[in-house]
Amino acid sequence: MSNAALHVARTGLDAQSNRMRVIANNLANVNTTGFKRDRASFETLAYQAITSAGATSSADNKYAVGTNLGSGVQINGTARIDTQGSNQQTGNALDMAIEGSGYFQIQMPDGKTGYTRAGDFSQSAEGKLVTTDGMPLIPEVTIPEGASKITIGADGTVSATLAGQSEASELGKIQLARFTNPAGLESVGNNLLTETAASGTAQIGDAGVEGRGAIRQGSLEASNVNITEELVDMIECQRAYEVNSKMIKATDEMLQYVNQQL
Repeated sequence: MSNAALHVARTGLDAQSNRMRVIANNLANVNTTGFKRDRASFETLAYQAITSAGATSSADNKYAVGTNLGSGVQINGTARIDTQGSNQQTGNALDMAIEGSGYFQIQMPDGKTGYTRAGDFSQSAEGKLVTTDGMPLIPEVTIPEGASKITIGADGTVSATLAGQSEASELGKIQLARFTNPAGLESVGNNLLTETAASGTAQIGDAGVEGRGAIRQGSLEASNVNITEELVDMIECQRAYEVNSKMIKATDEMLQYVNQQL
């Protein structure tokens, strides 16, 4: 039994260590545009049934309760908390925040489509709207050289006044993607998420309709990480780790006692 207790405590150490990694990643990305914090969730490992409730204990009696011994804990997943981050005004015409549900679509180097809430876009040498890593926005929007008074509507319509013209011209329209289960999207780094079987297929359309949020020009969505909340979780995690460490020490002392006395 003491050896089993050592195993249970070890699973607790592993689980809390992974939880601390999740918390550390949240805190590291407190200033990352559009970042959504993660939360570690736990589940019990298999139980060993010594006696079952309702099993016969004697000729005329049955056990009222059973004896089930757990074998520990493990992390069964990390859930992304998709609450809205605060909008920060930047004054940059190419900065965009999504107010509500939805993701910008990005053409990744391998040809796949990535999805992001980070709307800090720039222009490439050809005038295309791209991420800070140079990956183009989908659908492609190109702003000609010399264009001024760039405006992006709440529905994603991009307009600008071209050189030699007095009236604004429409240059394209940014469309957003939404998912049935956005928590099922897979994080791949560079502020990008990719579609999975759990997320469902991307539902592409105009901003502001069919559940997609509106686009706010000149703003960026801040991370939704709450530093105070993360620090509280960190202290709780640290204490849980310490308790499991003490459990290993106590179990080891019990084994030493048995070896010395028997």
